[in-house]
Amino acid sequence: MKKLLIVVDYQNDFVNGSLGFPGAADLDDGIAKRIEEYKNDEVIYTLDTHYGDYLTTREGKGLPVLHCVKGSIGHELYGKTAGLLKGKKCFEKNTFPSLEMAKYLKKNDYDVIELCGLVSNICVLSNAVMARSACPNAEIIVNAGLTASADPDLHEKALDVLKGLFITVTD
Repeated sequence: MKKLLIVVDYQNDFVNGSLGFPGAADLDDGIAKRIEEYKNDEVIYTLDTHYGDYLTTREGKGLPVLHCVKGSIGHELYGKTAGLLKGKKCFEKNTFPSLEMAKYLKKNDYDVIELCGLVSNICVLSNAVMARSACPNAEIIVNAGLTASADPDLHEKALDVLKGLFITVTD
């Protein structure tokens, strides 16, 4: 069985930086443990990546908080997770999902693709949909215990939407 773990945007700015929120740092131990559990399988990750002109972009006008600027501490991975992802394949993305990652997934024949990281109702959800599109016969899993949002209501709604798309939501 070919398995893949995708760690989505577990970056300083989403944990304790400009878009950080209570509970985000608490995911670090669990995500680190999950990466270790995938030691015989593939692990990749995404980085939300912006530049100084972010506030003039379409996304920046909707979310007017400068974050994850390439080269800043906020752009870097957080905690134990950072060390465990060193040397793993990375997809930098300037919007919610990664089209490049989806193209990579499409070239591979995964049986199971699991996602964790931040933020559940934005980047985790949109990358899970991309994974579903790229690998329609794979089981796509979002680990609800290893993702979160600053808005608990949107987090729960996102998990419901994922279930409605036949994405497995686990604890």
